[in-house]
Amino acid sequence: MKSIVQFLFITLLTILVSCKGKTEKAPIKWNTKAVAEANKKHNQLLEIEKKQGWLLLFNGKTLDGWHLYNNPDSTNYSAWQVKDGMLYCNATDESKVRGDLVTNRPFKDYELNFEWKISARGNSGVFINVQESPEILQTYHSGPEYQMLDTDHMDYNEPFKSPGCLYGFQEQLNPVNVKPTNQWNTSTIKQKNGKIEFYLNGVLTAKEDFKSSKWLSQVNGSGFADKPEFGKHTEGKIALQNWYFDVWFRNMKIREL
Repeated sequence: MKSIVQFLFITLLTILVSCKGKTEKAPIKWNTKAVAEANKKHNQLLEIEKKQGWLLLFNGKTLDGWHLYNNPDSTNYSAWQVKDGMLYCNATDESKVRGDLVTNRPFKDYELNFEWKISARGNSGVFINVQESPEILQTYHSGPEYQMLDTDHMDYNEPFKSPGCLYGFQEQLNPVNVKPTNQWNTSTIKQKNGKIEFYLNGVLTAKEDFKSSKWLSQVNGSGFADKPEFGKHTEGKIALQNWYFDVWFRNMKIREL
């Protein structure tokens, strides 16, 4: 009996020592899409993108390559600033100089990709083929607009004002929603030989031929008919709208087609 008790004691002691020596393994951290997004490096180009001809329009650090429309000397005092690696329009600060931000150089045939988010009930846009001149008072007097809206904006479901559309001329070609407030959306603008395509979150939302008689007829019958330079160009600067609402951009890149 005594030997049996001793055997059981030694066995139990061996098990306890063995367990004590084991180290607990760290839980597996799954490589989910959320983790990948959190660790993504923004405002940078991959080597393959550089070889494909992509260029950054925003480097995440400065406003190099941009200026205020018709007012370049005021850019450093404007609502546009770099904040936490994002191109940010602080539109509610009345001490700032208002104005749309435009590229220093014009573009003709290109593909433009960018990410954006906007404040609650916000309204903004990207203008293309913008002509900069003291005689042309605003960017939208020459440049057609890629519309950007928050889900709670009053125009969200208006056919010719919905997000991703060619503002004032077309409803969305294919239905698509923007992400909830303060979440990032992805957009693409393509232009080749005057033919444009707009995409919102991967969905084609607009197509137009700026050289067609149909387009010119639409312009002449629109609210832009009194703007002689509007929609007449297939080359120009790219502009970001400052329109009373905070808006953020990142990962802005462009390549010539």
